[in-house]
Amino acid sequence: MIGKLFKSDLLKIKRKGLLFLTILGPFGVVALQMVNYGVRKGYLLDQSDNDWQYYLLNISTFTPLAIVLGIVILTSFIASIENETNAWKQLMALPVSKLSVYLSKFTVITLLLFLSSLLLMVFTLSYGLTLGLGEDIPYIEILKYSFYPFLAALPVLALQLWIATVSTNQAIPITIGVVGVIFAYSAFVLPDWMIWKWPSLMNQWDKPFINAFLGLGVGSILYLVGMMDFNRRDVK
Repeated sequence: MIGKLFKSDLLKIKRKGLLFLTILGPFGVVALQMVNYGVRKGYLLDQSDNDWQYYLLNISTFTPLAIVLGIVILTSFIASIENETNAWKQLMALPVSKLSVYLSKFTVITLLLFLSSLLLMVFTLSYGLTLGLGEDIPYIEILKYSFYPFLAALPVLALQLWIATVSTNQAIPITIGVVGVIFAYSAFVLPDWMIWKWPSLMNQWDKPFINAFLGLGVGSILYLVGMMDFNRRDVK
């Protein structure tokens, strides 16, 4: 039954054009650097000792904003689809548990974010090659800068999905999400314990993998808490 729920959720988001948003996010991040390097490539290359690393740093500046904003939009849309059609009661009338419904929606959004991260890696590498940044291509670093923010953002995903699914008014999760985007933009002044800072991969130890591991751990906890809360609530 979980498979049918998953396919149903995929079909719903396809009709809403969220797959296009999944592609647009990573493309937009790299497109900003296309403009940046297209206008002042010579200046940027003069500023760097390592052209590839400097290019990746420029890419990573916008990645947290894109992923947090994407999470806000995806979670709100996937919940509002059920609210608009009053489909929650119809779902619960089926021989499925609330836990399965919640898991299906979390899985769909997680896979979309994973796809965005994969596309970010492809776009980043492809445009970097066209810039001629050198033959020593940092494949591992490109992989890290593409997927670490996704892992580090899992707590934000779990929190936003929780709020979106238990709120009848989607203005609430959207408002909280906008505040989260502002936090992500101001990550350099946030304390290390705030989850909106983690996608920036910044911490006092200067170890990006710490943010990724924290994201996995705290994200799992928030997912379980949100799922249990959703399970005990009355259907909207």
